Amino acid sequence: MLAAWVLAVVGGILVGLVAQGAVERDLGRQRVERRAVTAVLVEDARDKVAPAAAAGDERVWAKARWAAPDGSRQTGLVKVRPKDAPAGARVAVWTDQRGMVVSKPVTPEEARLQAVLSGVLCAMVTAGAVTGGAFAVRAGLDRWRRGQWDAEWARVDTRWGGKTG
Repeated sequence: MLAAWVLAVVGGILVGLVAQGAVERDLGRQRVERRAVTAVLVEDARDKVAPAAAAGDERVWAKARWAAPDGSRQTGLVKVRPKDAPAGARVAVWTDQRGMVVSKPVTPEEARLQAVLSGVLCAMVTAGAVTGGAFAVRAGLDRWRRGQWDAEWARVDTRWGGKTG
């Protein structure tokens, strides 16, 4: 059990650090690859109503056009506030390297927080899995030992001339 606890702690820390680094790299890559571009709405969104499922978010989907990094024209849906969205209005959207609309990248502080929380979560899951596995092995060994103990008592009891209980 001591080895399992040590493995759970050390393994959890290592897995947590690896996960934290991976999340930080991924979010940093997103900040580099994503860029803000100006899109032009091709439809009027002032008469649209936000879906009831989007509680607290009054934005609606509207069709817009923007330029991709390679210069091609892209058309797609973007989220806008209805009161500020007549056809022809300019809105800021975030795009990836292919020119597809993506969410705004997280700030370095948000990225750090997400990375740390991901690392902690992965460390806890790893430590829990190792500890749970160790307890399962221990329970199996205890069951086997009890069977061996019962068999030994049965042999000893027979040698003494009968059952004691």
